[in-house]
Amino acid sequence: MALSRLSSRSNIITRPFSAAFSRLISTDTTPITIETSLPFTAHLCDPPSRSVESSSQELLDFFRTMALMRRMEIAADSLYKAKLIRGFCHLYDGQEAVAIGMEAAITKKDAIITAYRDHCIFLGRGGSLHEVFSELMGRQAGCSKGKGGSMHFYKKESSFYGGHGIVGAQVPLGCGIAFAQKYNKEEAVTFALYGDGAANQGQLFEALNISALWDLPAILVCENNHYGMGTAEWRAAKSPSYYKRGDYVPGLKVDGMDAFAVKQACKFAKQHALEKGPIILEMDTYRYHGHSMSDPGSTYRTRDEISGVRQERDPIERIKKLVLSHDLATEKELKDMEKEIRKEVDDAIAKAKDCPMPEPSELFTNVYVKGFGTEVLH
Repeated sequence: MALSRLSSRSNIITRPFSAAFSRLISTDTTPITIETSLPFTAHLCDPPSRSVESSSQELLDFFRTMALMRRMEIAADSLYKAKLIRGFCHLYDGQEAVAIGMEAAITKKDAIITAYRDHCIFLGRGGSLHEVFSELMGRQAGCSKGKGGSMHFYKKESSFYGGHGIVGAQVPLGCGIAFAQKYNKEEAVTFALYGDGAANQGQLFEALNISALWDLPAILVCENNHYGMGTAEWRAAKSPSYYKRGDYVPGLKVDGMDAFAVKQACKFAKQHALEKGPIILEMDTYRYHGHSMSDPGSTYRTRDEISGVRQERDPIERIKKLVLSHDLATEKELKDMEKEIRKEVDDAIAKAKDCPMPEPSELFTNVYVKGFGTEVLH
């Protein structure tokens, strides 16, 4: 039974474990081999193995962190509807496997830059719930001091460079970070994430071209959730095989609802990028919410389609089945963990609500380099 193998080790994502999770961490270090749900489809490269090495601790950590991400995004939905979050808000529920699988394959020396659906990427990089909800509600304790909001999360000390609102603009910036990594001989890579809606941007191809010319350690990750705002991929792209879009650059199509497939692909891509230069990963994923909170998400797709993906491909349910089949926890233990996660999220929200708003003088900071431009005198 699971309870015969329990101890209280700490989380690899540097977050304090709840009591339920601490009880479940196993002392059994025997490797677990998991086969990916689907084979990889490759362009100009040999695909990686479908057999992925894992452990009981990683499986449980995947379940807990993805459940935390899901609960955080559902709570953000409620806060937005209560008008405690203003402006734009793009939620990530359904796509959690991309964030957690990518993080499991890399280190904090490796950089990540993404678009505006960034809350869960920030959490995966080691950010806290308190920072998330404080930023969403415009409070001083937020990761961007309450001035960035939903679309502009950052964590520079963990090599997370945002959080960008201009469609596709983060890709050239990511390639620039990869240039710096190569120039400084850091032996690290950059993951530049973008959606299928950004995949037709000219700047993406310009950045990819120079990255290929200079063999930069850049990994372009297309999170293909099949709808660019309300436009289906087939209506926007003559060739929706985004992993082939690099032409002369290798690519890999990945089941983005399978955290272990994402982990294996990112591990493969990192090694490739360090040795040979850029590569494209297309993550076949799905978002349950609309494009943003202003989009109900049901006018351009059916409710049956959404519920069908939930039933057949949900990334958290997939991990849950693995946890149960390897006898790492019982249904009740996982439900207890989910209850503690709900309380953790509620506590973080309450704490964020008590935080003050930024001072009016903050309007003029972080605009120019310090010592230049406008300054406020008290």
